[in-house]
Amino acid sequence: MTRPLDGVRVVDFSTLLPGPLATLILAEAGAEVVKVERPGRGDELRDYAPRLGSASVGFALLNRGKRSLALDLKDPAALARLQPLLAGAQVLVEQFRPGVMDRLGLGYALLRELNPRIVYCSISGYGQSGPKAGVAGHELNYLADTGLLALGGGPAGPPALPPGLIADIGGGALPAVINILLALRAAAATGQGCHLDVAMTDHLFAWQWWALGLLATGRAPRPGGELLSGGSPRYQVYRTADGRFLAVAPLEQRFWDVFCDRIELPAERRDDAPDPEATRNAVARIIASGTAAHWQERFAGQDCCCTLVASLEEALADQHFRGRGLFDADVEQGGERISALPPPLAPALRGAPDVRAAPQLGEANALLDGA
Repeated sequence: MTRPLDGVRVVDFSTLLPGPLATLILAEAGAEVVKVERPGRGDELRDYAPRLGSASVGFALLNRGKRSLALDLKDPAALARLQPLLAGAQVLVEQFRPGVMDRLGLGYALLRELNPRIVYCSISGYGQSGPKAGVAGHELNYLADTGLLALGGGPAGPPALPPGLIADIGGGALPAVINILLALRAAAATGQGCHLDVAMTDHLFAWQWWALGLLATGRAPRPGGELLSGGSPRYQVYRTADGRFLAVAPLEQRFWDVFCDRIELPAERRDDAPDPEATRNAVARIIASGTAAHWQERFAGQDCCCTLVASLEEALADQHFRGRGLFDADVEQGGERISALPPPLAPALRGAPDVRAAPQLGEANALLDGA
């Protein structure tokens, strides 16, 4: 089938996670992604453990189906060789600190002269302007700086480390893809590209819509104390008798009524508004009296939003996810093969499941002679 981005060429200067995940999604939608790496070492993610074949398994998952150029960007001759490739590209993605691409002679102002239609996407922690533009940081710093990390704590003790990379993926990779696609549509209509300033910290505030609403009404959010952060018995993780956990989320009254019936919660605790903590404690005692299997049986076929907390291994074996084809495609590297990373694309936009390799460093340098 024809994929949405067939015929689109992306030149990717990014490393590690945010940019490579963004360009992986573009590649899975049909774009040709040409990854520009340092000679000798390449993307530093190649060196990470664990390994798959010749390089990191993380590198393989994020770079399936891309091509690799090995170039010294400080060499004027290398930049001259890149020009034809850039002149024919629709998208450029970079993840350096602000100002680095300008110093390398690859800034947007120069490339716009070469290719007015190019969509030039810069992913950074704090954006291309502002007092913090040049500040170094990682995921945890961005969560801390935007107030999101504080919302994950309880009334005492430090905030919990999130199990997912919210800033890198939800603040960087996914907004980059959304903005690139919007800019491509605008370029098709106007003939003009643009410079996209994708700041991971900017996009973390949308994740705090509930807390921002509270502040706007004059009430500071309580870490661990709001409806979706631990303040309600209707949105909790409860331990079972055999040490498993139940994710309980019957927020709406119709689900809560079913849940209360299935666990036989005493009538005096079903109205949780007067004393949420007392209801939470009562629910915890009941759940702790039965095994995970007992509760799975009690909740089977019932609309009450209760789920056993699965391990990743259990989730990967779940016939629901298997049946939806999430893990049908493979990535190959150094003669070894594993399931590819499922891209966040609707089934109608995915290509047929296939096996695609992660690139060897510099394997596409011949492209520069025929770009």
